[in-house]
Amino acid sequence: MNLVIASGKGGTGKTTVAVNLALSLRESETVQLLDCDVEEPNAHLFLKPEIKMSKAVGIPVPEVERERCIFCGRCAEICVFNALAVIKDNVLIFPGLCHGCGGCAYFCPEKAITEVDRPIGVVESGAAYGISFVHGRLNPGEAMSPPLINAVKQAGEPDLLTVIDAPPGTSCSVVSAVKGSDFCLLVTEPTPFGLNDLELASQMVSKLGIPAGVVINRHDIGDSRIEEYCRNNDLPVLLKIPFDRELAALYARGEAAALAQPRWQELFRELYGRIKAACKGGDNRERDYCNQR
Repeated sequence: MNLVIASGKGGTGKTTVAVNLALSLRESETVQLLDCDVEEPNAHLFLKPEIKMSKAVGIPVPEVERERCIFCGRCAEICVFNALAVIKDNVLIFPGLCHGCGGCAYFCPEKAITEVDRPIGVVESGAAYGISFVHGRLNPGEAMSPPLINAVKQAGEPDLLTVIDAPPGTSCSVVSAVKGSDFCLLVTEPTPFGLNDLELASQMVSKLGIPAGVVINRHDIGDSRIEEYCRNNDLPVLLKIPFDRELAALYARGEAAALAQPRWQELFRELYGRIKAACKGGDNRERDYCNQR
């Protein structure tokens, strides 16, 4: 199963849920954790893996052979990202805009365009507590995160229980992390911002055709509008995490709650049981357990 943990906004506790879920299941499942939040990866701060492999990741960008180029402008015409511009007898290339699709080289009538690799980040992998771990680090100032996210996912091992920590929001990078998953767990908080961004995130996973459920973090400091939205949109609330001082203190020290207190392990094991029930579309009493509390 590929289980992705996402959120419409940052700061909801997405990484906390991903790390503690992986740690809580490691004794009963063979688990790997993929941190696809490549712009700000922080799962490693809690898991503290031993990194054993580091690999550079790049995207192909065009390089023009001026002796063969006739400056027809065909390459610029087909580039929807405006990564090339032809001005008189010169071709301007903007590598930061290039998505590496290869269209310019393919359609060049003179075959004057080749592609060279431009590094955008690194993929690192290792292990901790019996959990395989992979994350990506996007180079500072780099805007193209989806290719690195795809590289992180490709570096994972097949046929394992895979917990994916997605970037926050609903941008292209989030879609890259979420697509192809079996279930999406949306972590939110009971605030107006939390509700607005949950709506956007739930619409995204719905369009991708991925079943989803909700975790409400700090559920006891807000109002009931998140739960009302979930009930009205057939979105099961699978876990409510209280505003807990001990949990906050563990987080501030970079410690995983599942390693510090057995009760948190049990909580996340129960969450996984509800996720499996929701994936099967089974018993509504199990799927909507938290909606009744």
